[in-house]
Amino acid sequence: MHRRTLLAAAALLPVAAQAQGRPVRLVVPAAPGGAIDVIGRLYAQRLAARSGQNWVVENRAGGNNTIGAAEVARSAPDGSTFLVNADIHLMGTRVVRNLPYDPVADFTPIARLATAPLLVVGHPEQSRARTMQDLVAAMRRDPRHYTFSTSGAGSMAHLAAEGLKRAIGADDAVVAHYRGTAPAINDVVAGNVTLMVAPLLSAQPLVQAGRLRAFALIGAPARSAAMPEVPTVAEAGLTGIDFLLWYAAWGPTGLPAATADALARQMNEIGQEPEIARRLVEMGADAFTTDTPASFAAFIAQENVKNGRIADLAGIQPE
Repeated sequence: MHRRTLLAAAALLPVAAQAQGRPVRLVVPAAPGGAIDVIGRLYAQRLAARSGQNWVVENRAGGNNTIGAAEVARSAPDGSTFLVNADIHLMGTRVVRNLPYDPVADFTPIARLATAPLLVVGHPEQSRARTMQDLVAAMRRDPRHYTFSTSGAGSMAHLAAEGLKRAIGADDAVVAHYRGTAPAINDVVAGNVTLMVAPLLSAQPLVQAGRLRAFALIGAPARSAAMPEVPTVAEAGLTGIDFLLWYAAWGPTGLPAATADALARQMNEIGQEPEIARRLVEMGADAFTTDTPASFAAFIAQENVKNGRIADLAGIQPE
């Protein structure tokens, strides 16, 4: 282990002392096997190897990812409990009535871990289009023919679908919410729903099998190496659709700044490891390796403004 890694690992030693010998809990508010869970486990394994501490991943799924987040919010800020969640964390108060925590005030931002683009896909026949330009024209002519499925209210894919239909000028297109990506995308494959803004990893095999048509990437500055034939929405002449899936880590509010800073440095270094970077690329994601608690907090403030604007336009209400 080189000197820089040793110093960073040493900076995490107060975490072990404060945790009084207990394992460090990394709470994942989603079911095993999904992107949040896989990313959480990748980082937990490397943090354990680097620090000598026992990092245990605990899945607390349900409530649009709010059940696990609530567990972290009420935990002591002693370095024994952390959260890995996706962008939907910030939408908690907008999708769940009487949420028992504040997604910003009750957490300490640590760092973003990975980002991933979204893919506009549709049923090969029901979508009535072969290219993104064709789809834009068709949706403008007959917006009520088109329904977007989403993995859940308030998800980044939901916000992207709302932003996309408004950028196109097809505000009357319908958005239908499902409980997860799998049922949402399966209904598009079955022809029950016309379109979906989906994670690239989830949609790519179905596109390659001819069961879905890919129209454009959202949130990517350039075409993806995984699907170089698919243009970005900007190439199709649509601007301002800057929605990107992201995954990040938080601690409870009151976590010492030194602990948050040290953990962010460790996570940045882990994201630079070739094996971790490769695993993330296989998931259709890219490691984010330059975040600090301060820069992540600034990003959160910007996201809340952007997401809030779309949520208000779409009339998203807590349930």
